[in-house]
This record gives sequence, structure tokens and C-alpha cells, in this order.
Amino acid sequence: MAPPVGHIRWCSAASFLVICLLAVPSVAIYCDEDDCYDLLGVSQTANASEIKKAYYKLSLKYHPDKNPDPDSRKRFVKIATAYEILKDEATREQYDYAIAHPEEVFYNTARYYQAYYGHKTDPRAVLVGLLLILSGFQYLNQKTRYDQAVAMVKNTPAYKNRLRALVLERSGGTTSKKKNSKQMDKKVEEELSKELNLDIKGAEKPRFWNLIGVQFILLPYALAKLFLWYGSWFWRYQVKKAPYSWEDAAHLTQRALRVPVDAWSSLDESMKEDLVHRRLWEKGNLENYLTEMRKESKRRR
Repeated sequence: MAPPVGHIRWCSAASFLVICLLAVPSVAIYCDEDDCYDLLGVSQTANASEIKKAYYKLSLKYHPDKNPDPDSRKRFVKIATAYEILKDEATREQYDYAIAHPEEVFYNTARYYQAYYGHKTDPRAVLVGLLLILSGFQYLNQKTRYDQAVAMVKNTPAYKNRLRALVLERSGGTTSKKKNSKQMDKKVEEELSKELNLDIKGAEKPRFWNLIGVQFILLPYALAKLFLWYGSWFWRYQVKKAPYSWEDAAHLTQRALRVPVDAWSSLDESMKEDLVHRRLWEKGNLENYLTEMRKESKRRR
């Protein structure tokens, strides 16, 4: 009774979401990568009069009609944008809040669009849009990593040997000697490579159900499933004191050793059986096992 797969996938998706959001500060939607106060040359405590005075001074300096420098137009647009944000008390308060709470990306983004587009933009629509964008980015990232991993595997001697063996098996032990044999080989490789079970570690083939947007929609189901799992575990092993099943004992062992799920799955069955019988989820047994491993490592050195 291992933890629900949906819960594991949701944790991975949530981690990816947090990384993406932290990489794009919410204050960037106001003045891009610049600080609105710095653009006007005022402090965050400046009053409305000081902000207005600073804007007029800079606008005279950088207005395209008064400054022939090609970069003056870009500078003027940034200054005007900063002034539009800071001259209004409501938008300035929102900007100050975004500076103080950069981690609240969804909330800050929704407030920004609500302020500038009124009721035309529903915060829920902003949330859906962000999830779609992040899901698309996640899919492209996973697909790129997977394609690169496949290309690396196909360049290994082991894969080429397996492919040749499969070609010989299909051709009855004979190979073509025609001039276009290389082209034929490429076609054969494309067809037969699908039959080979590629062992690709470190990259997972992109799946629709693993996308952040899908996982977000399925979050209530995943949480309910996780709650039932923990409830069943508590009733079976804490209340009824039943012995651990093989699957649950294996899960406890894998968690005690802090071995990734994929790495645990790739272990030999006999090794798994030995580790499970040691009851490593019990602290004393785990300490004894780790001590044995350290001694064995020193002995081999």
C-alpha cells in the first residue's frame, strides 16, 4: 500500500511550479525588471508631490522631442510607466505590497490585471492562463530532456548492437548490399527502435497527466486519495496492529534508506527481499545496517 502515485506527481508538479514562480518575480509585471521608484529617482517613502516633481523633471530630460538620443524614447516610456503606477494611491499600494510579498505571485498578478483592466479580467482567468503557460513550459522542458536522453542512448554501443540483432532477426540473418542500404537502415531503425525498450534514466517521457495544470485540477482527488491511504494505514497498523504487507514493508524500507522510487524499483528482487527482512524502518536495525555498510566499505578500500 505505497503512497498514491497522484500525490507523488502532485508534489513534483508543485515543486516545478514553485521554481518557475520564484524565477519570475511578481513585481516584474509593473516596471519590468526595473524598480519604479528607482526609475523616478525617489525613495519608497516619497509623497505624491515629490513623485510628480521627479516625473516632470525626467520627462523634460528624456522626452523624444527634446532628446535626440535613440535610447531616450525607451527611457521616457519606462519613466511614464513608473509614474502611472506611483501617482495613483491604489496602484502604488499594490506595488508596495508586491515588493514586500514577492512570493504571492498569483495574488499580485491578479490585482495588477484587475486594476488596469477592471472587470474584464477575472482573477480565475489569470490563474488558468498562468497554469496553461507553465504547463506548456513544463511539457517543452520535459520533451527536450527526453529527446536528448533518447539521442544519447541511441549513440551507445549497447543500443546499436541490440538494433543490429533485431535487424538480423527480421531479415532472417541476411543484410542488404544495395547502394541505398544506408537509407534503408535509417528507415528500419526508425521502425524497429520503437520495439526496443530503451532504458532512459534521468528523463521521463512527457505525459499529459503529469502537467501542472492537470495536477492542479486533480488536486482534490489526490488529497482525498492520500487521506484515505493514511487513514487505512493508521487503522491497519496502528489500531489493529496487523503485520506489514510485503508492499508496505518495502515502502518503509525504501523510505528509511532514502532511496528514490526509481532507484528502488531497479534493485534486484533478492536484494529487496534481504533489505525488507532486516526491518530497516526500525531505528536500531537501520543503524546496525549502516554500520555494517561502513565497515564493508572500509574493508574494500
